[in-house]
Order: sequence, then C-alpha cells, then structure tokens
Amino acid sequence: MNVLGIIASGVAALFITVALAKGARRAALRPHAPDESGGRAPRAAALRRTGGATVVLGVGTAVGGALWLGAADDSAGSVAGLLAGAGIVAALGLVHDLKPFRAALRLPVQTAAAVLVVCLAGLSPAAGVLAVLWIVLVTNAFALLDHADGLLTTVGLVTAAGLLACAALGGDPALTLLPATLVAGLSGFLLHNWHPARLRLGASGAQFTGFALAASGALIQEAAPSGRAAWAALPVLATVALADTALVLISRRRAARSLLRDTDDHIAHRLRRVRVTVPGAAVLLALWTAVPVTTATLVYAELLHPAFLLLPPAGSVAAVFVLLRIPAYTPPRTAPSRTAARRTAAPATGAAIPSAAPAPGVAGPAPGKGAPSGTARTAAGRPTVPPPPTGRSAAGVAAERS
Repeated sequence: MNVLGIIASGVAALFITVALAKGARRAALRPHAPDESGGRAPRAAALRRTGGATVVLGVGTAVGGALWLGAADDSAGSVAGLLAGAGIVAALGLVHDLKPFRAALRLPVQTAAAVLVVCLAGLSPAAGVLAVLWIVLVTNAFALLDHADGLLTTVGLVTAAGLLACAALGGDPALTLLPATLVAGLSGFLLHNWHPARLRLGASGAQFTGFALAASGALIQEAAPSGRAAWAALPVLATVALADTALVLISRRRAARSLLRDTDDHIAHRLRRVRVTVPGAAVLLALWTAVPVTTATLVYAELLHPAFLLLPPAGSVAAVFVLLRIPAYTPPRTAPSRTAARRTAAPATGAAIPSAAPAPGVAGPAPGKGAPSGTARTAAGRPTVPPPPTGRSAAGVAAERS
C-alpha cells in the first residue's frame, strides 16, 4: 500500500468522524422534554454515551473504502478480519450503551472476534492462542481508561501513532491502514471529547479502540522481520492501560471490593484527589504513554538496545505503588458500640426523681417568690420533707412537728 493511499484514508476518516460527531453533538445538546420529573432527557444522555459510534463509522468507512479499492494488496484478508473483529466488539459495546448488561458477557464475544482475526491472518496455533489472549486482555484494559474526559482518546491516539510508526518500519505496509485511520478518527473526536466533554466514546468506541490497537499490534508483531525485537517492543505500547488495570485490581482486592464493579479508583480519579484537573490528568497520561511508545518504537527500529524496554514497565510499577497510597475509597461509617450507646443515652433516659407531693392543709408557694416549681412549702415558707418510708401518714408527721 502506497503512502498516498494511507494519507487519503486518514483524511477521509478525519472528515467523516468530525462531521458525524458534530451532528451527534448538536442532537445531544438540543433541548428535549425530560421523560422523568426533575431529570435530564434520557435521549440526550444516550446520545452522549454513544458518541464513540462516530469514530467507529469514520474509521470503518475509510478502511472499508480502501479495501474496496484494492489498496491493501495481499494483506486484504488480515485487514478485513481486523476490521470485522473490531466492528463486532463495537456493536456489542453499542448495545451495552443503550441497555447495560454484565461485563462478563462481553468476554465470549470478544474472544470470538479475536479468533476471527487470528484465523483470517493465518497465524499458527500457538501464536494464535497467545494473540487471542493478548487481544482480549488489552481490549478490556483500554476500555477501562474511558473514565475521564479525553483520557482514552489521548492515550489511544499516542498508542496508535506508535503502532503506525512500527507498521511503517515492518514488512507489511498494509497494516498501517487501520492505525493511520484510527489516529485521524481519534484526533477528530478529541475536539468533542475534551473537557468539558460533549460526547463520550462509551463502551462502543472504547472497545473498538482497544480491540483495534491490540489486534494491530499482534498482526504487526507477526509480520515483523525476524531480526527485530517485536516480541518485546510492541507489548510495551500497552503499558499505561495495563498499569491502570493492575492499579484497579490491586486496590479492590485490598479493600475486599468486587473486581467487576466499577468505581472511582482509577488513575485519573486518584490524580483528582491530589488536585490535578481533568485536562491535566489527560495530558499527564498522554505524556506517560509517550514514554513507552517512543522507547518501543526506537527499539523496534533498532536504534536502541532492547534492554531499554525494561525502563517503562519498571517506572509504571513504581507509579502504581505511589498511586496506591492515595486513598480511593471513603471509609465506612462505624456504628457506636452498645456500651457507648448506653453511656450516651443514660443521662437522657435516666428516671427523674419525683418531687414530694404537698401535704394536706399545707399552702403552696406564694406567687412571685421564684420558688422552683414542684417544691411544696409550709405556711412559714419552709420546704416540706417527704414522708419517711414508715407507713405513717403525712398528716401525722406534720402534727408531730407542730
């Protein structure tokens, strides 16, 4: 495939994505009558969640047009299988955006799509099994990055640029088609996904992006010349996505939380707790991604020794341990113990001592004297004494005292 064909496909993907995203943004921001009292219109929220479909349509149309024009040459089967597999997981994600279902149900569909890519690419059984496992893992790792405005878009853009460079240096230029169009499509979508985001990639765009990146890396590695360290260089491109996944799994395991229930414990959430803005988090992760991508590309081009590939994963492991020290969960409210509750309630619930009843024939307090209420006094103004527990009547006790 020539350079002009790649550029034309990228330009087509860019314009199609921008046009579709602009239309989806207008539809999402158009005022609608809310279906529920006091809430936003569900239609507008659904349109914002399904914004990633514009990237799928833009990239898919550009790649499909290039395949129809015969631009992929002998690798048309591999590129077509890659596009078909990415389209399958994107359709699954669109269904999830419209009607959410359990995340465990995605794995069989993602595995079937990865098997389709491997079969059409003609990989050996051993390499095919490893490629399927890698594609499923990286697809879900990249999908988890869609938890902040512009985060997955920028990380996917930098990663796709690295894959494009590796494919251009490899032995099959046709494999540059999907990374090139993905770079263009994500660039156009970033205009609407930057903070404050008007559109989101959602499950459809996130799974499509992750699957396209993972499958492209597997095919580029298979087509690389034997002298290149592709087996070690290309996996480094997914360092940031895998670091976020490891951070989430470790923190949820430590806190005894469900591993599949998503919550605010990702990298961007922890950066927000140390007062990093949403755009700042996207820029930091893009720079973090650029380090392993640049290192892997230089090693793949044989400009650096493969030993340098150990530096980005080591730095990512250190960053994960640092991020684990940032609290991500609100501590649960502990109920007071029974003993403390009794001590607290004792002064309020203690039985009040009843005041002595006035004896017969004894006048009460004179008005305006300020005597405490409920205290009986004699005619001389002296307080009366409660009857002793001897069974004698109050009248007898008063007669004895007088």
